[in-house]
Amino acid sequence: MRASDADRDAVTDRLREAAGEGRLEPEELEERVHAALRARTYGELGRLVADLPSDRETAWPGPRSRGALTRFALLGAGLVAAITVAVVVIAMIVLLVLAVATLAVISWIAFVLFLLAFRRSRRRGALGSAWRRDVTGRHVRRARATGFL
Repeated sequence: MRASDADRDAVTDRLREAAGEGRLEPEELEERVHAALRARTYGELGRLVADLPSDRETAWPGPRSRGALTRFALLGAGLVAAITVAVVVIAMIVLLVLAVATLAVISWIAFVLFLLAFRRSRRRGALGSAWRRDVTGRHVRRARATGFL
């Protein structure tokens, strides 16, 4: 396709910027500007700036380009999310273990209290009546048992 005057002017501006950045020598700049002004197609203009970075590229494309920053940001966000999920899962497991331990302790306490109460009621029943008959046949009050329970 044929290039317009605006296209040729844009290429010459880019060549001057590149020379200002130190990418082109003055003689090379002069040759390329003359070639850009004589160019008739986009292909001829493209060859003049092919070895120069475009306007969208940075002066030194390194690991801190926009794509890399986006990847690092996504990686950081994913890492924060993974840590948060891990902390929540660990907290839930700890709470579950504490709840089970509490129920176990409460059930053992209830079991021991039940055994103590049952043992006491059995002792009372084993003692029988508080009255007994003596050798003469009269009712005499029985002595209380001494000791614990």
